[in-house]
Amino acid sequence: MNREKLKSRLGFILLSAGCAIGIGNVWKFPYMAGQGGGGAFVLFYLIFLALLGLPILCMEFAVGRASQKSPVRAYQALEKPGHKWHIHGYITLMGCYLLMMFYTTVAGWMLNYFVLTAKGAFTGLEPDAVAGIFGNMLSSPTTMVFWMVVVTCIGILVCIQGLQNGLERITKIMMIALLVIMVILAINSFTMPGAKEGLSFYLLPDFKRMSEIGVMNTLVGAMNQAFFTLSLGVGAMAIFGSYIGKEHSLLGESVRVVLLDTFVAITAGLIIFPACFTYGVDQTQGPSLIFITLPNIFANMFMGRLWGSLFFLFMSFAAMSTVLAVFENIISCGMEMTGFSRKKTGLINLVLIILLSLPCALGYSLLSWDGFAIFGGAVLDLEDFLVSNILLPLGSLVYLLFCVTRYGWGWKHFKEEANTGKGLKVQDWMRFYLTCILPLIVLFIFGFGIYDKFFH
Repeated sequence: MNREKLKSRLGFILLSAGCAIGIGNVWKFPYMAGQGGGGAFVLFYLIFLALLGLPILCMEFAVGRASQKSPVRAYQALEKPGHKWHIHGYITLMGCYLLMMFYTTVAGWMLNYFVLTAKGAFTGLEPDAVAGIFGNMLSSPTTMVFWMVVVTCIGILVCIQGLQNGLERITKIMMIALLVIMVILAINSFTMPGAKEGLSFYLLPDFKRMSEIGVMNTLVGAMNQAFFTLSLGVGAMAIFGSYIGKEHSLLGESVRVVLLDTFVAITAGLIIFPACFTYGVDQTQGPSLIFITLPNIFANMFMGRLWGSLFFLFMSFAAMSTVLAVFENIISCGMEMTGFSRKKTGLINLVLIILLSLPCALGYSLLSWDGFAIFGGAVLDLEDFLVSNILLPLGSLVYLLFCVTRYGWGWKHFKEEANTGKGLKVQDWMRFYLTCILPLIVLFIFGFGIYDKFFH
């Protein structure tokens, strides 16, 4: 059976970037930058992105392109006879399901907030009432399940239309719209009275503020954010590698994806900080920033309903681009393992993902339990912990070792695949760093994540 291909290079770059651009870019990056000394954090983030994210992204693409298979079967095509690397293929699929078990719910929040803002539900409300809307949404099982099902249905419907007609076409429209909306929102933020303070807080390095929360904390935060922003380690990127031709080298393509991902993260800060400083809001609040603080700002702003609707539309696109990319991975793996058609695999997964997502959607009402407190309080936090702190770092380590050691696919084969085509090439001098130093950094990120959660 001939493998489906993407129609264009732009489609590949936007799809991969869409997978990488998620909700974390938009709320997590700005508040971590705010806590970590503004420009100092941004500077270290960019350094770590080049040192950590970029090489592993290139490796995932290489495994996908060389094997021409989905992540479940990719290792089997490349490993030496008798080796067991392919076990990780099944773990990547489990990781994708686990990621979707909570991501569908969060994407549902974004869509719900887009509809609420567009309808004018926040206009003229007091701050307490705005906070109340978020609380009511979480505690209403019907609202939570309804929006989760809507997200899952949209995602599966797009994916069963086929790779070019469904996924590539819709993602292109969504990503270009996302980038345009972001630029419009950022320009609007620059006109606010607090724009100057907000932007200097965000973009000028302040090593004093950095030393207050601890230089080590800032460095590890920047390292984590650079590492997690690209969704590496669960095969979500390898799948797109298997859909592209050999005209361009993979390091060059990886740089483009990283730049797009970074552009979105940094622009999110340009949108959020001026608003925070104009309205005297604490910008280091994390998730509540998006669902409580910003709606408050939009409620009091000139044309706030329009800006708020655009903001949550952009957030919905950021969430949906990841959902579509991971659904594609799940469906592709399913087709390869069962031999079923795209449509049949999609419909089976529609039911499966809705059922698997129920614990998270009901985790704030019917299934709330105090035992989740250590992870952050809800089913969502437990699932997020398993994906972010265990499956992503350890999965990335497996891809890394598979590509650089002689026990896996090996440096020679990886370099040959990565360097096929025009563009930036992987050089032999990088080998020592990738083989001896990068695995230790990834292990550190994994170890620190566990320590931070349980022993901090």
